[in-house]
Amino acid sequence: MGIKVQRPRCFFDIAINNQPAGRVVFELFSDVCPKTCENFRCLCTGEKGTGKSTQKPLHYKSCLFHRVVKDFMVQGGDFSEGNGRGGESIYGGFFEGKNVYF
Repeated sequence: MGIKVQRPRCFFDIAINNQPAGRVVFELFSDVCPKTCENFRCLCTGEKGTGKSTQKPLHYKSCLFHRVVKDFMVQGGDFSEGNGRGGESIYGGFFEGKNVYF
């Protein structure tokens, strides 16, 4: 019998046209990619304040999905530009994530 790893979780509450549509829960594999997971977790909670380079809140709150592919996926998280070209990590600017798995 293996040891079960307790991984952190975070969530997005999704709204469409300001109407609640549901919650997406993410299990973070912080044992595999700790830096990437900590960045994502902090951007979910907003606990790191304002970004150094964007001067915008480091938070996914009210962030739009800028790309939607029906029956496949959505992309979002660009809290500074809203088009997939912006954003900032909690570490300042962008960082090279290692072991990034989705």
